[in-house]
Amino acid sequence: METIDTIFTRRSIRNFLGKPVEPEHVKTLLKAAMYAPSAVNEQPWRFLVLSDRTLFPGIIKIHPYATMLKTAPLAILVCGDLNLEKVPGNWVLDCSCASQNILLAAHSIGLGAVWTGVYPEEDRMSGLTELFHLPGKVLPFALIGVGYPEGEPPKQPERFKPERISMNSWENAYLVE
Repeated sequence: METIDTIFTRRSIRNFLGKPVEPEHVKTLLKAAMYAPSAVNEQPWRFLVLSDRTLFPGIIKIHPYATMLKTAPLAILVCGDLNLEKVPGNWVLDCSCASQNILLAAHSIGLGAVWTGVYPEEDRMSGLTELFHLPGKVLPFALIGVGYPEGEPPKQPERFKPERISMNSWENAYLVE
């Protein structure tokens, strides 16, 4: 799939087939995450791959929007490791980029995925930290459910809004050709 097509056609997938995700696809997703841009190249991310579905009910109790795990065969918990930080606070930006790369990579190889926020919700962060025994300076950032989509997702609606773009000054509208 071409990059622009991948970006324009990706959708959040919340219903999955029971088919497991192949290890080579999991590696592709993680490799894509690690190729994300990172402030001063600090790469403060850590990833917890979750394939043991007996863990998912516990996650669902902690995270109110993780119900897609009822059908997802896999989840990836994207975490920021403050021990790897060079510039305090940039871990959030870097983990955002890594998460987006996972979502785009999943779509490009025929998988579906959905992002659910963990950070900065304290109850979700503390619950997942406790559930997975994360070290003190490793903070859960996002939970991504992954699997083969059940059915075809609806077509992506038009999201380009030229009225939200200015050119050279806030007062100058961006004129789309």
